[in-house]
This record gives sequence, structure tokens and C-alpha cells, in this order.
Amino acid sequence: MKPAATLGEGARAGAHDAWRPGWLSLPVAALGVVLFYPLALMSAQAFTDPDGGPGLGRFIAIVRTGLFIGALFDTVRIAFTATALCVALGFTLAILIRFVPFVGARALSRLIDAYLAFPSFLVALSLTFLYGNAGIFAAARGASSASFLYGFWGVVLAEVSYYTPFVMRPLLAALDTLDHAQLEAAGSLGETPVGVLRRIVLPATLPALLAGASLCLLLTINEFGIILVMGVKDVVTLPMLIYGKAIEQFDYAGASVVALCNIALSLGLYFACRRLVDRLPT
Repeated sequence: MKPAATLGEGARAGAHDAWRPGWLSLPVAALGVVLFYPLALMSAQAFTDPDGGPGLGRFIAIVRTGLFIGALFDTVRIAFTATALCVALGFTLAILIRFVPFVGARALSRLIDAYLAFPSFLVALSLTFLYGNAGIFAAARGASSASFLYGFWGVVLAEVSYYTPFVMRPLLAALDTLDHAQLEAAGSLGETPVGVLRRIVLPATLPALLAGASLCLLLTINEFGIILVMGVKDVVTLPMLIYGKAIEQFDYAGASVVALCNIALSLGLYFACRRLVDRLPT
């Protein structure tokens, strides 16, 4: 016969298991209200023909327009360019902070952590004050010369300035776990610094590098604040197209079509990045 204490523990465990579905239903219901219900409304709007009936007419008409194709191209082009530059710059700066001794390296690492809490529009606003048509360097550039800030490379500069720490943070954490004895042994055996980086450091930090790059890519795909604050006119991305259709044109059905395409692009890139990271050797 089981002791009374054991029976009591079993009863409490059974009661806990009985309550578990009830507790899980609360976050599921909240997620349904916050996420799935708006998605259902957008889908209903997007897959409705102009005559009011269900169909793909509106959806196909919008995705075939030059405005949508151009916005999709600009979104992907900016995101991949900014991510590649963030990875190159972030890797270089992380290596310098961890392996090149200089005064203030630890303080700089802490500053990177604080920088992640800043909103992206502050970077765009700062660059506008510096390089905009009425910025500090406008006189040196000449009044008749338009600033590069309001084009493709201006947006890329702002996104690289803001998102590079998102690549550096996981890299710095990965570099902290490296075995410095292994690095010293490789150097004593005649390996060059470039060889140490290529043969030891890069393979060890590749998962962190890809994780940071994936995060940077997904964030830049959906970046909105930087382009809005900078007032870029020649570059239209999918988030900006959604804003224009919904807020300026009151075309909520058209905005729903673009929003669903933006969501599909983000989810596709997310699962592709996850699959790439999962296939890395551990």
C-alpha cells in the first residue's frame, strides 16, 4: 500500500495536469485575438474582388502592378545589402573589441548593449541632421547638390548604422566562449592571424554570425521608421507601400494585399534561415 504522502503528491500532480489545458487556453486565446483575428480580417479584405465577392482578382491586380514589383525589389535589395554590410562590419568590430587590446573595450561592449534599446528613427534623425539637405554638411556639399541620404545608399547607411550591433552582440558572446589556449597554440605553430581567424575563429562563431545575420535580415525586411523619418521619396519598400495605401489612400483592401505578401516574405526568409542554422554542424 502506498504511503499517504505519495498518494497526496499523486493527487496534486493529477490536479495540476487537469488545470494545465485551462492555463494554456489563456495565452492561446490572447494570441488568437491579437494575431490571428487581424490576419483573418486582412485575408478577407485581400481576397475580395472589387465587386464585393470572394476571389483573387484584387490580389492578382495589385501584385502585378509596377509599384508593387518595385517595392518588393527595393525591399529585398536594401535588406540583403544592409545585412551583408552589417555582417562584415559587425564581424570586424567584434574581432577588434575582443582581440585587439585598447582602453575602453569593455565600456564599448556595454555601450553596444545599451544601443540595442534605442529606436531606429533616432539614427535616421541623426543622419538627417548631419547629411540632409539642411544638415551640418549641406554647406560643404553645395546648395545645388542633393544629399545621397534620400536614396538607396542613404537608407542602407542608416540601417547599417542601426543594425550592426544586432550582429555584434551574439558574436561577442560567442567569442567569449573561445578557448584562448587553442588560439595561442595555433599561433605558436606558425599559423598567421588570418589563418587563425579562418580556421578556428570563423567556424566556432559561424552559428552566432548566422543568427545575427538572420535577425538583421528579418528586421531590415520590415523596417519602416528609418525610411519614414528620412523622408525618402525615390525608395518605396513594402512597409512604406502598406502605409501609403492604408493611411494616405484609405485603400485598406490594397494595404491588406501588400501586408500579406510582406508577411509571406518574412516567414519564408525566417524558415529558410532557421533551416540553414539547424543544418550547421554542432
